[in-house]
Amino acid sequence: MSSTKTILIAHRQAPVRERFAAALADARHAFVLAASGEEARRAAADPAAPISLALVDLGLEPHAAGFVRALREAAIRPIPVAVFSGTVASAADIPDLVALQVVGYVNEHATTAQILPALAPHLFPDNFDRRTSPRVALGVAVSYRAGATIAVARALNIGKGGLAIRTMTPLAADTVVRLKFRLPGQSVDIEASGRVAWSDRKVGMGIQFEAIEGDGQQVIDDVVETYR
Repeated sequence: MSSTKTILIAHRQAPVRERFAAALADARHAFVLAASGEEARRAAADPAAPISLALVDLGLEPHAAGFVRALREAAIRPIPVAVFSGTVASAADIPDLVALQVVGYVNEHATTAQILPALAPHLFPDNFDRRTSPRVALGVAVSYRAGATIAVARALNIGKGGLAIRTMTPLAADTVVRLKFRLPGQSVDIEASGRVAWSDRKVGMGIQFEAIEGDGQQVIDDVVETYR
């Protein structure tokens, strides 16, 4: 299966549509823009460009849950729907959105650099589900070494058994890696060794811990529990 996705960006404001489109284009994803509910449904129903993810502005139509339901019914295949968080009119809408299995909420004010990491769990859910413990989103700096490769990148998230790193030059799956990073509120770096569990050039890579020095495991466990 190709890692290239087609994303529907349905929002009332052109600058939001264009900012998200630019981020997706930089990562070589395709996109379809919609400025109305009708355009969004038409795009979802187009067999020439199957949608992998729909990003929707709930304000495009009067009834938020009805809009999401109609979009799903119009689609030629089941598609995950994420909502622009600033377009949720009331907390009273949340139970209906949960019942409709909305996959998440995206900040429409995110910068271009923040957009792809925010969408990655929805674009590549299988990658982000390869874990045995909950993850928390902590964008800490991580330095890593594998053979002659030495680099510094940002973490996407971290769990008790590993972490995901945002990089456009991920290492191959099963590569052994040495890691060093510092978690929020800590004064000492954590040093660990691990192995690349998954790798995708549009997202980054996931590292499964194999050994953690000192009391690093307890520190990770405590921080994950705190930020959950």
